Amino acid sequence: MMKSIFFSFFLIPLCFLNNWMILLSSVFIFLFYFFNVNLLSNFFGSLGNGFMIDVLSGSLIYLTIWISILMILASYKVMYTSSSNNFVLVIVFLMLFLILSFSTHNIFMFYVFFESSLIPTLLLIFGWGYQPERLSSGFYLLFYTLFGSLPLLLSIFYINKFCFSMYYPLVSLGYNFYLYLGLVLAFLIKMPMIFFHFWLPKAHVEAPISGSMILAGILLKLGGYGLMRVLYFLKGDFFLNNIFLISLSLYGMMVIGFICMFQVDMKSLIAYSSVSHMALVICGVFSMNSLGMLGSLILMIGHGLCSSGLFCLANIVYERSNSRSFYFNKGLITLMPSLSFFWFLFCANNMASPMSLNLLGEILIINSMMSWSSYTFFFLFWGSFLSCCYSIYLYSNIQHGSLYSGLKFIYNINIREYLLLILHWLPLNIMILKIDIFMVWL
Repeated sequence: MMKSIFFSFFLIPLCFLNNWMILLSSVFIFLFYFFNVNLLSNFFGSLGNGFMIDVLSGSLIYLTIWISILMILASYKVMYTSSSNNFVLVIVFLMLFLILSFSTHNIFMFYVFFESSLIPTLLLIFGWGYQPERLSSGFYLLFYTLFGSLPLLLSIFYINKFCFSMYYPLVSLGYNFYLYLGLVLAFLIKMPMIFFHFWLPKAHVEAPISGSMILAGILLKLGGYGLMRVLYFLKGDFFLNNIFLISLSLYGMMVIGFICMFQVDMKSLIAYSSVSHMALVICGVFSMNSLGMLGSLILMIGHGLCSSGLFCLANIVYERSNSRSFYFNKGLITLMPSLSFFWFLFCANNMASPMSLNLLGEILIINSMMSWSSYTFFFLFWGSFLSCCYSIYLYSNIQHGSLYSGLKFIYNINIREYLLLILHWLPLNIMILKIDIFMVWL
């Protein structure tokens, strides 16, 4: 693990070379080094003092490095400005904090790195956001997260006092409702769960493309990862409380589906669809069976790639039309037919079509929920049906209709943008051929 941390620090001087190709190549080398040295297995492999890796943490670390590479590739315009060094430095530190969050085996260290990742995210939104409202959206992100973080910190101190350890396998607790609520609330806000979700659409709409990619791709997954780790030692009577959170998430998945159908902003619709998908992940995690856990992990990885790709598509259109509104961006199939093909692929993946990871994850979670209670069928039906509806609504609204006259001098898609979209789509649809990697975790 120390080798990985030192390699991350080695990337910091490269941020000041003003050559983003060298930095991209170095991060690619880091990805393949980490993949070859730390092979995934069904037990914890030690990476150093307090740092360990298994299938759950390893797959999310690989996703973190992959999304970080694509963030640099997507932010091409920032790379040729005076603030490019600071921008890349923020991305490298964010990647380092996320890798440490996923690999630590100590719940207090996880809390420290979990909160530390908030600072580079805020710097991305404040420094390179779009409208002046980015300040208020950043404050929403900060205070929603801190609202759930204080009970989590107090719960960690309680665990240390009564268990004399903060390492996941050594913690054993008796039933305590307030402890249960304190441990899961911060992660439910980070996912986010319905009624705690208002910070997410605001942060997405005001964030730059790199901020939207890391928010949708990784930071939401911190909540799911934290829930899986915490529920590892919350056993027995703690399960009695899961029914309330599952019921609330099923209701939220259906309601958010209807909210998506009323959106007129591309990034806002994609952000709300993330809330709907994360509600399904919460259901899978709290069902506490092997199908639900496995489906949640697969859906988190699939959603991270799919949602990040959709935000990249929205940004490609925004850079040409200077608007994210459906009213201005119509009839783009006549101007950019090759881009409409990618819109179709990612919208299809967003509604969980074959052969995406989203389909496998949703099938496993639906099986898990139906075995947990057959009454969940009604909400699962409406959630899946509405995800198809708003994905079709997103695609058809942008590609069809009468062309806005101000878009007649739009410039074409370049190779960098094609590469960016292909690097999102390939792992999303090819990894399903090697799905036994994730099944080792069971």
